[in-house]
Amino acid sequence: MPVKVGIVSESAPGERRVALAPSAISVLNKTGVELLLEHGAGLRAGFPDSEYTAKGVTLATRAEVFAQSQVILQVRSLGANPDTGHADLPLLRSGQIVIGFGEPLTALDAAQDLASFGVSFLAMELMPRITRAQSMDALSSMATIAGYKAVLIAADNLPRMFPMLMTAAGTVTPARVLIIGAGVAGLQAIATARRLGAVVSAYDIRPAVREQIESLGARFIVLDLETGTSEDKGGYAKAMGEDFYRRQRQLLGDVLAENSVVITTAAIPGKKAPILVTAEMAARMAPGSIIVDIAAERGGNCELTRPGEIVEHNGVQIFGPVNLPSEVPYHASQMYSKNILTFLKYLIKDGQIVLNREDEIVRETLVTHAGEVVHPRLQQPQAV
Repeated sequence: MPVKVGIVSESAPGERRVALAPSAISVLNKTGVELLLEHGAGLRAGFPDSEYTAKGVTLATRAEVFAQSQVILQVRSLGANPDTGHADLPLLRSGQIVIGFGEPLTALDAAQDLASFGVSFLAMELMPRITRAQSMDALSSMATIAGYKAVLIAADNLPRMFPMLMTAAGTVTPARVLIIGAGVAGLQAIATARRLGAVVSAYDIRPAVREQIESLGARFIVLDLETGTSEDKGGYAKAMGEDFYRRQRQLLGDVLAENSVVITTAAIPGKKAPILVTAEMAARMAPGSIIVDIAAERGGNCELTRPGEIVEHNGVQIFGPVNLPSEVPYHASQMYSKNILTFLKYLIKDGQIVLNREDEIVRETLVTHAGEVVHPRLQQPQAV
């Protein structure tokens, strides 16, 4: 019997992505997978049903997809969809596998709910940062989209142009852009701002990223701080003590005042985002300046940030965008579906799904299984 894999329309408010883009179906060649798709699931991302049926995907109702599928692929599973995700719980059955984003480190009740239904849930945001899982790293894919889109938001709302222009009416000086946090989102923001012609500088607590920042044409900001323990073994920035962040804010204040655009990207998986920009620091920026806080969904790096809103403070606008990848749903869906389908293919051995918990990729992503919450970071909350 082939493995039946179902994809349903995303029900989270404002979510336009889909877990399966037609272009990624080729990843599953020779696996014997049978794909079912809810009617119209890809429309908001720009993929009509005809593109799926042309690739052999069977269309069905939402209830039929859940009833017939051994595996359900989603962008936002229950934990990442607290508003409407519970409506799908009665459609799930024991032994079914769900793969998607699920905020497992913070949405503990959602994990318990999935476990109570006997669902094996694998969380895409827990994918380990190891070489053989690189093509499955959906967090990095979505961060690329977020970094790109954040710069466009800033450029569209800044009352000046990004590039230097020499015209008959005089020379237009370039905008000065500061990127705080040089992870995947930050590096993409640097590259996008540079392509638009801005003078870009960047700061990160991890000295090791200096070479990456400078390779993109940005200036690396050096602050007089002790940063030797700022990076964990997975390459993520680690949470630091409040004394460190206080000193950092003091030193960053002078840098912010020199820039007309600041994009903050510092987020710690499973934790509240650190406050890097205070109201006082923002007020030192020139009127008309822009702050785009990519970390808004985790509380924000700016203390003025309100998720999903635009706040004005002393003439400075602070944008708190949420779910930026959904603003570019076509390519976000293509990238995400490549990640999730590569993961699915990895799990298929001899035509069957195998959850080998001795395997690092499975062990690190498996949140619930056989009626229990099995992920060690959830069984020991103090380790989160």
